[in-house]
Amino acid sequence: MDSKYLTRLRSRGGPRRAQHPQNHDTRVAVIGLGRFGGSLALELMRRGWDVLGIDSDPRLVQHLSEELTHAVAADCTDPQALDQLGLGDFTRVVVGIGTDVESSILVTSNLAEAGVPNIWARAINRQHGTILERVGAHHVVLPEHDMGERVAHLVTGRMLDFIEFDSDYALIKTIAPAVVGGVPLGESRVRSRYGVTIVGIKRPGADFTHATAETVVQPGDVIVVTGKTQAVEAFAELP
Repeated sequence: MDSKYLTRLRSRGGPRRAQHPQNHDTRVAVIGLGRFGGSLALELMRRGWDVLGIDSDPRLVQHLSEELTHAVAADCTDPQALDQLGLGDFTRVVVGIGTDVESSILVTSNLAEAGVPNIWARAINRQHGTILERVGAHHVVLPEHDMGERVAHLVTGRMLDFIEFDSDYALIKTIAPAVVGGVPLGESRVRSRYGVTIVGIKRPGADFTHATAETVVQPGDVIVVTGKTQAVEAFAELP
């Protein structure tokens, strides 16, 4: 483990804390600094978070040492290492370990035992995700599966973007079909006829804006639509 980081811990009485109330704690630990964890850690830094990056590979730690608030080489399958790093005091920890399923499960279990209230864990498949939930993960992320499913929707349909929030509810971006053009949305009966709601609109050369009952959609407008997955998919296919 990085002795310099432990020295700072001892001198400060723990990891550096953001000066905010508990519900505004801006610290997050990312365990596993491969492609997923490293990209996530850098994006969190860009958003103004204090990031403690941890990996058992010193080369990955060295690569990101100048980019993160702290970067430490440690084996978090060892509960003592978690204790020395003070991870039990973090309100948010991400387990970004990739294909080493056993390590990801052990680390997640250790974090749960330490009482971390919000644990995000990366899974390589649904079975792995189920195990992570059973050992204490509060949020399971399947980046490869989710991205594959999203791209499949885009490749096979007319949607410009697709985000599924639950197993049967989604938000899409698509070109407005002719059935909604020419009249205010409040008169188009889109919700009753198609089971979807238009929540945003972007005209060519303009920014996105909220859609209201008075909004009149024109040909070529890009719209944001929410509803049941099957309903928004069918709506996007309308001519």
